[in-house]
Amino acid sequence: MCGVAGFINFNQEPASPALLKKMTDSISHRGPDGEGQWIGGAVAIGHRRLSIIDLSQAGHQPMQTADGRFILSYNGEVYNFKEIRTRLEAQGVEFNSQTDSEVVLQALANWGPEALLEFNGMFALALWDTMEETLLLARDRYGIKPMYFARQFNRFWFASEHKAIVVDPSFARTPNFPALLEYMTFQNILTDQTLLQDVFLLPAGHYMTVSLRNQAIQRHQYWDFHFHEPEKPGDLKEYQEELDRLFRQAVKRQLVSDVEVGAYLSGGMDSGSITAVAATEISNLKTFTVGFDLSSASGIELGFDERAKAEALASVFGTEQYEMVLNARDMERSLPSLVWALEEPRVGQSYPNFFAAKLAGSFVKVVLSGTGGDELFGGYPWRYYLGASSNSFEDFVDAYYPYWQRLASSAELEQLFSPVSAEVGHILTRDVFSDVFKNHPNPLERPEDYINHALYFESKTFLHGLLLVEDKISMAFGLESRVPFLDNDLVDFAMAVPVGHKINNLEEVVRINERGLPAKTSIQFEKTKDGKQILRDVMNAYLPIGVTSEQKQGFSSPDATWFRQESRNFVRETIESADSRINTLFNVTKLKALVADHLDGVKNRRLLIWSFINLEFWFRRWLP
Repeated sequence: MCGVAGFINFNQEPASPALLKKMTDSISHRGPDGEGQWIGGAVAIGHRRLSIIDLSQAGHQPMQTADGRFILSYNGEVYNFKEIRTRLEAQGVEFNSQTDSEVVLQALANWGPEALLEFNGMFALALWDTMEETLLLARDRYGIKPMYFARQFNRFWFASEHKAIVVDPSFARTPNFPALLEYMTFQNILTDQTLLQDVFLLPAGHYMTVSLRNQAIQRHQYWDFHFHEPEKPGDLKEYQEELDRLFRQAVKRQLVSDVEVGAYLSGGMDSGSITAVAATEISNLKTFTVGFDLSSASGIELGFDERAKAEALASVFGTEQYEMVLNARDMERSLPSLVWALEEPRVGQSYPNFFAAKLAGSFVKVVLSGTGGDELFGGYPWRYYLGASSNSFEDFVDAYYPYWQRLASSAELEQLFSPVSAEVGHILTRDVFSDVFKNHPNPLERPEDYINHALYFESKTFLHGLLLVEDKISMAFGLESRVPFLDNDLVDFAMAVPVGHKINNLEEVVRINERGLPAKTSIQFEKTKDGKQILRDVMNAYLPIGVTSEQKQGFSSPDATWFRQESRNFVRETIESADSRINTLFNVTKLKALVADHLDGVKNRRLLIWSFINLEFWFRRWLP
């Protein structure tokens, strides 16, 4: 796991070594074990190294082919690199190291962009072809590793984090209001934009070519999610047996490392199952759990601390368990460092993940995460049910889009953004939502098709947001986070599992909706543990009795209460003070009214409060 950075001067001006060094220094946390720079005329490519496989200098990057034609800066792990190496050796390719980096380099040099489909793992890379004077940027299928790019005037930048781009004093930093509207609608950004104008995120499953000769920039999609109903479904038992095999294979694949591997461990099924398999391969596996001070919590928040459940699983699996307890002050203190690490806010409250990565990074260099299990196997049935009985794509969007307005209604956002209406008035976030499906080929004829549509959307957007948070926060502590559920073979299998094997009660929900009852009637099924049924069945073999039958529990903190009580003054001082940056952007009257809704107990707006706080710290940190 590493950091990539570089630039091209389209005016053919010689690249500045000092600027390249400044860029790689800005992401030194991603690679504290080494650095490298390569400059060829107007092109500069840099690298920061976190040594995981082959710790010797043979893995130094940027890495070149023997003839000097190709130069690679690569961030990631390709878990099937040994199999790919064997194929390349059969074609006469010789290797000088045991790294996956050299395999990636040689695969691209010999097979071109088609090699990207052969990589089973996570990656973002930059490959310069000195003969064609063309840069290739690529990102893994699911977006586990990020790649940012920007162009202003005669310079094109690329980097694992945008901080390596904005460190260039010639880059003009301005806020991107359309992206801000997306974030305030979805608590996520669904397009390739970022909160900084002219900085873009290469979409998952894409590669880009940039020509120095004619300044042409072309983008290509090489992979996409394809959830679908199989033409001839197999027997349920066969599906269960294959899932069991593929899951074990995925976890074991991702244990390859020349440094110590640990695992996150909540009290839930996904991280518990990964830990169960990993613990059979690694003695005294280190596991990590973050809990919360619930002394002021009430209601549903009382179930947010999973330390007791995690401790019970750690005891069963014989792991070396480490824990941390967070309170409201920890949340407040984390904001400056969190905003620097995350660069821009994404889905949910990310400070618990920040502390979990800090804890794990104190003991290991690699950690396994359960991210992806919900999106692949239907972990959020109460969301899918909203559109399950739709009669057309537009009907589906009408039913599903309002749920994803996570922070405020359209009317509230219109008032909130009134001072900058000229910047965002032309944007319809419903269209942004529906555009996610523009490349999805599946027919929409039955409830299962609409649920597969929902799984497609959430994998493309919500999962992508989670992965960005996972990458940025873990790398802030020089920690490589791996996600076994996003193994290629396991993903391909999951996308073809019939919806009926993932979701219970689908037929009953459709009957309820067809009777014209309110959509909220369907949401009551959240408490019936409908989702991930096939995964629950298979994981019964790995987990203690009762774990797989528990209700879905996200990694949530009691900040709804904290914002009203312990952190009430912090909220007001951050958002409502006279010198708050967001007060110069939003309609102040509406802003204060939305905050008061939460503080006065009128409505739970914890996600909105968190987003306001994040944006205030973001403006302070990233804009002049």
